Amino acid sequence: MHKYERIIYWSKDDGKFIVIVPELPGCMADGSTPDEALKNSETVICEWIETAKELGRKIPEPTGQLVQC
Repeated sequence: MHKYERIIYWSKDDGKFIVIVPELPGCMADGSTPDEALKNSETVICEWIETAKELGRKIPEPTGQLVQC
């Protein structure tokens, strides 16, 4: 599992749990349960990193703390 910070919350509008990864701009996932949302976030983080590598972009190191967005 990647060590990026994840913030999870319930979205009443979506009817799902949402996970955002503040250190990776635009990286977010959802799920019907908190566990599903966290599992999906791991997949999305891998895809985010893969895409960044393909585009030659820098991949941030996980800081393990809240980052101001």
